[in-house]
Amino acid sequence: PNQHPPNPPACCRSPLQQSVPERERRFSHTARNSHPDIMAAEAVPAGAEEQPAVVELSGDVGTKYRAAADVVQKTLEAISTSQIAAGMKVVDICTLGDKLIEGQCAAQFKSKKIEKGVAFPTCISVNNVTCHFSPLSECEVALAEGDLVKIDCAAHFDGFVAAGAHTMVVPAEAGATAASPSEEVTKVTVAAYEAAHIAARMIKAGAKNTAVTEAMGRVAEAYGVTPVQGTLMHQMKQYIIDGNKVILLRGDDPEQKADEEEFAPHDVFAVDVAFSTGAGKPKASSARTTVFKRAHENHFGLKMKASKWLLGNVMSKSPYMPFTLRAFGDERQARLGVTECVNHDVFYEYPVLEE
Repeated sequence: PNQHPPNPPACCRSPLQQSVPERERRFSHTARNSHPDIMAAEAVPAGAEEQPAVVELSGDVGTKYRAAADVVQKTLEAISTSQIAAGMKVVDICTLGDKLIEGQCAAQFKSKKIEKGVAFPTCISVNNVTCHFSPLSECEVALAEGDLVKIDCAAHFDGFVAAGAHTMVVPAEAGATAASPSEEVTKVTVAAYEAAHIAARMIKAGAKNTAVTEAMGRVAEAYGVTPVQGTLMHQMKQYIIDGNKVILLRGDDPEQKADEEEFAPHDVFAVDVAFSTGAGKPKASSARTTVFKRAHENHFGLKMKASKWLLGNVMSKSPYMPFTLRAFGDERQARLGVTECVNHDVFYEYPVLEE
């Protein structure tokens, strides 16, 4: 736990050097903490001090993972200490988070022509909003003192991704200590914190994904909370944030199934833990979906000028990573063009989820 004891990590998305298969299946990035009133999230990016000892990735690949992890960690720290406060607009925080990532990435690997920058847009999901809330400039949603906020972002160098998240209770002023949370907030955040670190230590060569799932269930039972349905810990590879080998957070999840797999050295996983004090069954929110990803296996001759403009920008600036409609300078054009792209499966959607 950090300086805010009630705000420990409630989910973890960090690249770990462990297992993954060669085939890919694109799942939407799924839920984190979920409850009608509260939600939480946290990260232990690869290379962070709290990361358990794992087999080192050597050479350029390891350097890029560690650099991306450092970018994510600094971004989370900057947002949590200077931006999370009563009255702050969510869209402003998300925009700043993406700018911080882009700025830090631009300052590194200058001598190499590689893609780098945002690997998943900064999302600020409040209270019962589970994930993917990264609104457009028109959104007036602001934080209130006592809200439970999940900060979620990711960076990459040359397609090697570090992703992280952090949960905190909103204080009256940035950097201040928040008021004591309820018992429900405390138990769900502590449970997710403990589970994230247990999972990180269990993901090692020779271990099985099913053992991690079973451990997550035991943690949830001990704290009296529920693993959120649909949450997966994904394999990560170069330019792939959601590989096919996965760890189920919830063993009895009716919507997700996973074959038993053995972890191998140097595979990379993102640890993703989400617990709820409710039923743990998020659904699509009425909030506008703003995060998407190019579906490279699908092609369609787009008709609308706005759709062609948006696809061109995506292929130029974010061909393989998820992106937000804020990223291309003209939100109106992006809003007009995205509908045709989604309707013809040119883009995957990351809908805002809530419980």
